[in-house]
Amino acid sequence: MFSKLFRKTPLAWRQLMKEKTRLAVAVAGITFADMLMFIQLGFESALFDAAVKPHRNLQADLVLISPQFQTLFSVKSFSRERLYQTLGYEGVQSVNPVYISTGQWRNPETRLERAILVWGVDPAQSPFKSPEIKQNQHHLKQLYQVLFDQAGRPEYGAVGDIFKKTGKFDTELNSKAVFVKGLFTDGASFAADGNVITSDSTFLQLFPQRQPDRIEVGLITLKPDADSEKVRSQLVNGLPKDVRVLTPEEFAKVERTYWEAGTGIGFIFGLGTAVGFIVGIVIVYQILYSDVSDHLPEYATLKAMGYTDNYLLGVLIQEALLLAILGFLPGFILSFGLYQVTYAATMLPIFMKMERAIQVWILTVIMCSVSGAIAMRKLRSADPADVF
Repeated sequence: MFSKLFRKTPLAWRQLMKEKTRLAVAVAGITFADMLMFIQLGFESALFDAAVKPHRNLQADLVLISPQFQTLFSVKSFSRERLYQTLGYEGVQSVNPVYISTGQWRNPETRLERAILVWGVDPAQSPFKSPEIKQNQHHLKQLYQVLFDQAGRPEYGAVGDIFKKTGKFDTELNSKAVFVKGLFTDGASFAADGNVITSDSTFLQLFPQRQPDRIEVGLITLKPDADSEKVRSQLVNGLPKDVRVLTPEEFAKVERTYWEAGTGIGFIFGLGTAVGFIVGIVIVYQILYSDVSDHLPEYATLKAMGYTDNYLLGVLIQEALLLAILGFLPGFILSFGLYQVTYAATMLPIFMKMERAIQVWILTVIMCSVSGAIAMRKLRSADPADVF
């Protein structure tokens, strides 16, 4: 089977090369369609990766949240008492409460304020896996000292550069003076343009309207020999229904589900990918249809010589696959550059992934194959009687 295909390849290549301008237009069209799919899928992946990155950075075996919790952007609180109640269950070693809210960070150069996600934690017990945070968390013991996310939006100011040069950075958060004492890397997301970590005491000073006994996330650490599923089942059955007990991955999934299904963003990116796919089909179909129309007598002659429609369909499919290869390669390469530009402009973690490249390649092959199959309708009309 494959040997037959390879024998037919030169014919498909010659057909494409007869009209170099038409070939160039087809390759450019497929490249554009592939880049559109790469961008849409890249944005969607960056959205989800950035949205769940803070969740996966939390150090816990189980997580306690409010049943109304959907996203960090609009987090819901619950009673801190529920978290401490878990200490009475066998297998629970320690707990760690976390406060989360959105504050207003002032850029000291422009004097403009911008929303930023504020985390209030126990300075003596790190809730994060990040080594950058752990080694600087002791600075939070003093009031109004904070750690700043250097991967946040540049509108917050040149915090990272200034701090690295001078060892300090002073500004205002919620109209109160704060002092940056360390940096960490988390990054912007669709929910927040940046993050700042404070002690729980500083957090309550920055948000005086907050009740100290209401927290957003409760982190539960189990004993080394504890069965995570068994302890979780006990907590689910024993605690009141005003809290949910999740694994860290399930906690991240709640956030992902919100952005994927609870907003129009996931639909928009999916629609953009579909549009790119359809655009590619139309472009390749037009090219193949024009090629068949221009060489209809030649195809009719081949049919008169005994070549079947399936053979000619094979030639068309090969032309389509050659176009797929010629269009995919520049689209793949140019998407690297677009990802870098997008990352620099938005600070979203948008990078090329192997599974995404394979996905777009498969879509490109399907796109071009479908176009070839549709163009075959014109080829079937090639009648040897028109030639002889």
